[in-house]
Amino acid sequence: MSVRQGVRGVVVGMAWVVATMSAPGAAAAAETFTGTATVKTAGGATATAPVTVTVDRTMAQPEADKLAAAFKTGGAAGLRKALEGVAPTGSVQVGGGAKARARITIERATDKGRLITIVTDTAILHLGAGLPDAAKKEGYDFAVLDLEVPAGGSGSGTLTPAARLAIKGGAFVVEGYSSEPLRLTSVTAKK
Repeated sequence: MSVRQGVRGVVVGMAWVVATMSAPGAAAAAETFTGTATVKTAGGATATAPVTVTVDRTMAQPEADKLAAAFKTGGAAGLRKALEGVAPTGSVQVGGGAKARARITIERATDKGRLITIVTDTAILHLGAGLPDAAKKEGYDFAVLDLEVPAGGSGSGTLTPAARLAIKGGAFVVEGYSSEPLRLTSVTAKK
């Protein structure tokens, strides 16, 4: 993905409420989601790239709770330690870039279909990092993806390709490296 004008590294907060999600047991069959990621820069330029997400399994609530507790007590380092030995849950790929291993995948039912939250343990892209006044990349070493998948038709979502995880006011918060998350459109699922 090529972005000509600057998206500055500022904090963007999106709630990541792992502890309150109602996650079903492990997924029975792998699913692949495809869509288009779009970003609009502060200068008005727009860039798009295809996104492919593979979900091999979703996490059962006790597994998600264990990871949430590790993060609450030990921060990012505690979460990384708790992820040792935990099988990846799938992958996320933007454009022709490398596939990032999904380490946490949680699914919950909504009134319109499903909400799937995916966390990778590596950043996918530090959007705007090449700019002269770009923020430092240190600490933005996760990626967070939320997919809203309706019962029928195409879905949408957001991708924070370089994120810092935090807890504020008792809730998980995603702080993005870039000023805006990537918007995902035309998200379709196939088994």
